[in-house]
Amino acid sequence: MNIIIFGATELGCLIATEFFEDHDITIIDKEENFTNNFNKLDIGFVVGNASNVEVLKQANIKEANLFLACSDIDEVNIVACLTAKRISGVRTVCFVGKEEYKTSLGLTKDSDFISDLYIDDIIWPEELLTQDIFRIITVSEALDVENFANGRARLLEYKIKENSVLVDKKVRDCEFPKDTLIVGLSKDSDLIIPNGDTELKADDKAIFMGLSHSLDKLAGRFFHEKGMTKNVTIIGGGNVGEMLADNLEDARLKTKIIERDDARCEKLAQKLSNTLIIRGDGTDLALLNEEDIAASDVVVSVTNNDEKNLLCSLLAKQLGVKRVISRVTKNVNIPLFEKVGIDIAVSAKNAALNEVKNSISGGKADILATVEQGKGEIIEIPVSDYFDNILIKDLQLPVKAIVSIIQRRNKILIPKGDTSIKAQDNLIIFTTGENAREIKEFFKVV
Repeated sequence: MNIIIFGATELGCLIATEFFEDHDITIIDKEENFTNNFNKLDIGFVVGNASNVEVLKQANIKEANLFLACSDIDEVNIVACLTAKRISGVRTVCFVGKEEYKTSLGLTKDSDFISDLYIDDIIWPEELLTQDIFRIITVSEALDVENFANGRARLLEYKIKENSVLVDKKVRDCEFPKDTLIVGLSKDSDLIIPNGDTELKADDKAIFMGLSHSLDKLAGRFFHEKGMTKNVTIIGGGNVGEMLADNLEDARLKTKIIERDDARCEKLAQKLSNTLIIRGDGTDLALLNEEDIAASDVVVSVTNNDEKNLLCSLLAKQLGVKRVISRVTKNVNIPLFEKVGIDIAVSAKNAALNEVKNSISGGKADILATVEQGKGEIIEIPVSDYFDNILIKDLQLPVKAIVSIIQRRNKILIPKGDTSIKAQDNLIIFTTGENAREIKEFFKVV
């Protein structure tokens, strides 16, 4: 696939780094924005602004399959996408930082107005980040949550604590509930596909997939030390803080926001009818004590500043908060946050990267989600007639992967070795990011 990326930003670099080995990628931007990180990649460069027709022609826009605009300026991204669409008809993906642009551009695309000038996909990373955080909050103790088959099946990730009954046990001896599978295990930042002889250790991060009600049983038996999440404190009342509080209100969770800006506090108070708005600084230890931050089941720090989010999160941990989620704006800081004890570090850029993977992957296989910063992938693959009536244990996959869920018409099956797959089934498969392509090739869907 020929991909043109407008914007030598951190997000542009993430996308290019993720896909340059399998696709032809060209970056458009000013020369001074091309950092050493781009120079390490085997990709093409065109100097200029992608809203300029001549620059797009220089990048061979008419040969491109996908055009992504991820510069730091919304308006320039929009114009670049519309220009690229007009002169080539290429599939366009536009990243924006404002809700009004996402809403208005989406309405233009989906409306009844006759027009050949529209943007195929509009991505607002902060909205995706909010959705990720909300899913994590609403499943107590979970590090990551993904929903499949309209919520009937899920992926849950948990850290195995030192006092867990799972420590030093082999997978085959754990007696996990029926219709659940352990599909991945993160050990010292390495992601592996476990088998029956794999031993679980303290601080391992275990990834499970299965039917939603069965995963509830798994969580209750092995991971939930206390009841469901009831009280949430959000530090930072920007877009993410506001959207998250709105979702938590709908879920009827007791929510408070700590925000230092007076005008922003007034706006939040008008918008959120059941959220307590506190004007103050989340790094003020006296304020955190006064507001009894330790009584929160979860504290989420979502300001736009990594250093402040880290400090707020560490103070919350010091005061005894069991579960702390912190926003990270620079992906390079994620390992640091996790190393110093922050439970969950989340990134809008990672959320955006996951959103575009389907557009870039091509073929009939869909990437439904990624975990552990892209080290693991969940792929949905349709079963062709060639594989009709083959048992799971007889598939002879070329690399390590686990067929985790079978969607068969209206049924959701968690397979065993003696489960047979049928033509027209959809398989949801867990594998590592580096092995995903071989799995897709095996099922002849690339």
